[in-house]
Amino acid sequence: MSERAHGKVDTGENAVMRSDGDIGDRALERVATWFTSQEAMAERFADAIRQSFDEVFDGQRTGRYDLQQLSKVEKTYIGTKIEIVVQSAFGLARGRRMDFLIVGEEVDAKWSMKSGGWMIPTEAVGELCLCLTADDERSTFSVGLTRADDGALKSSTNKDRKRRFTREALASMRWLVIDGQLPDNLLLHLDPAVRSRILDHGLSGQARVDQLFRLVQQEVVRREVVLTVARQDDGPKRVRDARKKLAGEGIIVLGHQKAHPGIARSLGLPVPAKGSWISARLVRSDVSGPGVVVIEGKSWRLATEHDPVAPGPAGY
Repeated sequence: MSERAHGKVDTGENAVMRSDGDIGDRALERVATWFTSQEAMAERFADAIRQSFDEVFDGQRTGRYDLQQLSKVEKTYIGTKIEIVVQSAFGLARGRRMDFLIVGEEVDAKWSMKSGGWMIPTEAVGELCLCLTADDERSTFSVGLTRADDGALKSSTNKDRKRRFTREALASMRWLVIDGQLPDNLLLHLDPAVRSRILDHGLSGQARVDQLFRLVQQEVVRREVVLTVARQDDGPKRVRDARKKLAGEGIIVLGHQKAHPGIARSLGLPVPAKGSWISARLVRSDVSGPGVVVIEGKSWRLATEHDPVAPGPAGY
């Protein structure tokens, strides 16, 4: 994929002759190199986008989990929210003209719900643009870097004179991340019937959290999901109470502290990070070995659908 600047070619201090004889964009390469040198770059972009979505959903107050549930104004605001969170995630300085100043270069942040849909205002023509997009349905995101030169942009039919990139410009985007893994939107991806049972407005916040960990087992549940389901300030406390209520059904709810990570690993489950949990139904095991964990002197394994419901280890 070519990494040259689009449209007008800079032959000044920001231009550099590539080994293939093409003229590239020195400033763009400096910014790209800075990003790719950052530890866990892709994960930081992914977490920033996930955090931005969750904050705009405001699930604790609204119960929302789907971009389609947002108003037009809120969808527009997502771009601003992502700009703010990305700036914080990477410790970026504010630019004098554009959103960021990175290794001395002005960079504008551009967000679009659809790849290729970035709109460039007149004041950003000729500037470097950090272009972000994500698909919550597919749990993917991409981040590209390009220069919005006049020749890289289509003609405008909008009153505000904003313009999109040409097909050729998009084809030569300098991708920092392409189809990266976005943290899962668990509620969005649940079977609608299961989701309806969890979000039942006739239940109390505690009962909804109980249902969440009863019906969604062996999957990591993020804090934001619990807040959206509980619709209460003390959502995490509801997880502790759920442990007590579900123990009689053999269901444990593991977090990131104490013996919990070791138990998850022994059972072959994903290990929840700080601020997340995972539930599973256990039954007593007569054998030891892989997939069996000893809790307080007793051996346990993951239950199958054929195992009768029986009390599990208390306090987990």
